[in-house]
Amino acid sequence: MSFLRRMRSRDKAPRSTPVAALLLSGLAVLSACSVSDVMRPNVDVGQTTAAVPARGLQALVPSNPFLAGYPRLNAPMSQPNVMPAGERDCRRQLKRLGVRFRDVAPIRDSASCGIDWPVEVSGFSGNVGLKPAATLSCQMALAFASWTKEELAPAARWRYFSGVKTIHQGSSYSCRSIAGSRTVSEHAKGNALDVMRIELKNGNDIDVRKPGWFAFRQRGLLNNVRSDACGYFSTVLGPGYNADHKDHFHFDIKERRNGHRACK
Repeated sequence: MSFLRRMRSRDKAPRSTPVAALLLSGLAVLSACSVSDVMRPNVDVGQTTAAVPARGLQALVPSNPFLAGYPRLNAPMSQPNVMPAGERDCRRQLKRLGVRFRDVAPIRDSASCGIDWPVEVSGFSGNVGLKPAATLSCQMALAFASWTKEELAPAARWRYFSGVKTIHQGSSYSCRSIAGSRTVSEHAKGNALDVMRIELKNGNDIDVRKPGWFAFRQRGLLNNVRSDACGYFSTVLGPGYNADHKDHFHFDIKERRNGHRACK
């Protein structure tokens, strides 16, 4: 083949330019992910990536004070909707109990997860702190505040001659299901709170994990916490119930038939 014919055959072959290559790679990336994948990654703050499924609700994992307790980044409430009378009354009761809270924007993470009128609670009467601040339904906040004032604080004064300084929580609102089931957790509705430890004003730090045989005062306080809470919550679970609750108390206000309560 002559030199001229070889040159003509080259001209007929399609040429690939750097610009064309970049355009093709960009189209491949766009086809692999949607806008929702990019703008809303499916990972909750406070959970390890390995514990989060690719789609749907998170599986309920044991609360971790170093991971699950990160505060939710809530936006202040700013909406034209009129707050229902029941929600307004609930907030009046919170104020009467001396609860430190603020209204935040409605949460709607999915069809199963969200709170229409959430509050962010940071403390209770008697200068009792809640760390980190918990995102809850107003009804759950009211139940927890009532229990703290009427049961937890008096029990601490009786057994330790001290007030409660801080309640350390491991999980409040979180979009997830109960481990081993498809049932939506009460955490996904803002109706649950997990307590990891209770710090007293005299320096004592009461860990919720099962105390030693000779920790009589600590065991007595935790027994009071557990039994008295059944009058305020419909579910009270803690160490000894199962492995998932070995390091915390789970409180929630789940509605059940005939007002049944699960205190274990």
